[in-house]
Amino acid sequence: MLVVLMGSLALGTGCWPGSGVGFPARGKFGSFKTCFVLGDLNKNGLLGDAHRRREMVLSHNLYTVLCIPHDPVALEEHFRDDDDGPVSSQGYMPYLNKYILDKVEEGAFVKENFDELCWTLTAKKNYKPDRNGNSVVSHQDAFKLWCLFNFLSEDKYPLVMVPDEVEYLLKKICTAMNVELNSCELDDYLAQEQQGQGGLTVWQFLDMVNSGRFLRGIEQEAVSMAVEEVYQEVIEDVLKQGYLWKKGQLRRNWSERWFTLKPSVLSYYMSEERKEKKGSITLDKHCCVEVLPDRDGKRCMFCVKTSSRTYEMSASDTRQRQEWTLAIQTAIRLQAEGKNSLHKDLKQKRREQREQREQRKAAKEEETQRLKQLQEEKERKLQELELLKEAQRQAEILLQEEEQRRRQQHEEMQRTLEIQLQEAEQARASMQAEMVLKEAEAERQRKRILELEDMQERLQEALQQEVKARQDEESVRYAQARLLAEEEEKLKQLMKLKEEQEEYIIKTQLEKQVLKQEMENKNKCLEDAQKQLEEVRVNRQRVDQDVMAAQRKLRQASTNVKHWNVQMNRLMHPIEPGDKRTNVSGGFAGYQPLLSGRDSSLRLKQRVEDKGNDPMRDNSKDNVSNGGNSGVPPSPDADTMATEPTN
Repeated sequence: MLVVLMGSLALGTGCWPGSGVGFPARGKFGSFKTCFVLGDLNKNGLLGDAHRRREMVLSHNLYTVLCIPHDPVALEEHFRDDDDGPVSSQGYMPYLNKYILDKVEEGAFVKENFDELCWTLTAKKNYKPDRNGNSVVSHQDAFKLWCLFNFLSEDKYPLVMVPDEVEYLLKKICTAMNVELNSCELDDYLAQEQQGQGGLTVWQFLDMVNSGRFLRGIEQEAVSMAVEEVYQEVIEDVLKQGYLWKKGQLRRNWSERWFTLKPSVLSYYMSEERKEKKGSITLDKHCCVEVLPDRDGKRCMFCVKTSSRTYEMSASDTRQRQEWTLAIQTAIRLQAEGKNSLHKDLKQKRREQREQREQRKAAKEEETQRLKQLQEEKERKLQELELLKEAQRQAEILLQEEEQRRRQQHEEMQRTLEIQLQEAEQARASMQAEMVLKEAEAERQRKRILELEDMQERLQEALQQEVKARQDEESVRYAQARLLAEEEEKLKQLMKLKEEQEEYIIKTQLEKQVLKQEMENKNKCLEDAQKQLEEVRVNRQRVDQDVMAAQRKLRQASTNVKHWNVQMNRLMHPIEPGDKRTNVSGGFAGYQPLLSGRDSSLRLKQRVEDKGNDPMRDNSKDNVSNGGNSGVPPSPDADTMATEPTN
């Protein structure tokens, strides 16, 4: 069921997946149809780095529909915009295979919800019904036809439904409406629409149904009911459904119930809406169905026997009883054979029949081709036979000519041999004379042989000496090999020392890295100290400026002090006796006593200032060291100076 379920996703645009996309491997949930639809989504711009948010929404929907526990926060982390998460530059397909498809459990989710998700992903872009509302099927019926197409389509690319399956599905829909299908018109349509792809795609199939070409004059409600019936039979594995009378177990009364038969269970409801389920009968290979005689006012009775209970039921007529018993026997047979779906079995049988038919057709074509080749071979051999006969006639003529030519050559050869015999006699005489010369030459050759034998003995002695020399050389080579072995052992020791040295170097590098880290920390501390030093320098410059300002003030104050000291010295100069002072303004009688008192106070003040000159200088230095914040020593009384007469 999972293969067919994931096949729902494959009914997208029908395009080959884009290059560079990793596809999920076949596992407990994957199939090649999964690769098709996800590759189609990638090619249509639904997946990829530019649509990371859309991929996250799709993953969340798949988690929800397939009932896979997941953490939304972790899902957000998976689809971050960096390359650290599972969804990296490799694409979305490895993530889908690892985090979603591998976690799916058989029977843990609702197949219809998953089909609706797949239909939503594909229909919006590809399904184009009549905008004027003249479509033969509704949107919901189109979804059911989409599911039927997915179930009956071939497991190969491109994803199409072969003409036999198209005819089978249309015949079932027409049979449900009690309408006969026009097979000739269907064959013509399929011949035009296939275009070498071996069948119809789902969107071609839906366009064909919506065109009304084969369902002409039939109301949409009738088509919808027929599609629903076929959908329940093929997709939901409903072998038969309808009203039956059932006998209760406790009250033993008869109640009319709506029964639905599937390969593994016979369920019954209050009505055909199947909203209130009253119970179910589990079927297995140990169950059986039997026909019962009429009794208790009920006719057309039969019973279903299980290992725990016998269920008695009554049909409306004999035909319905026969259909129900045959359907229940079919369900029991499927359970005994370990099959869960009748139509999967029928689909496989139809596929095998098509394959056998194609094999027979191929064998027939092969036989026809072989007979044609044999006929051509026969004609070719007849032509070759005619050529051989003609060649034989030509050969006989040539043979006669050759025989006559051989006779002439034989006569000429005989004459030539007689001449050669005479010449041979003459050559014999000359050869006897040459034999005498040859014997003398042979005597000389024997002497030469004796000399060569003597030379051979000397050569053998030289050879023995060479062999001995070679043996000595072998011993030297053995000693050399031993030295090489020792050298190799020393080389191994040297390599070992080298490895130890490399380990020491690595250790030294690690220590160097630690020292480098410490140096970086010290550099950082040094930088902090430099910053503090810079701040101290800034503060020092500011203090120096303050000191310079204080020094300027001090110099100004010193200048003022000197000036006032000169003024004070001039004002405090004592008046000698006998000095005459001219009273310019005429004066008055009490001025002299006042002046004498003033002179005495000025002299006293001068002595005090003479004693206090050094402390004032110390105070000025203290003011400079304190940043010039202390005040300037007070100057002499301006009013007193103003009233003091000048000399």
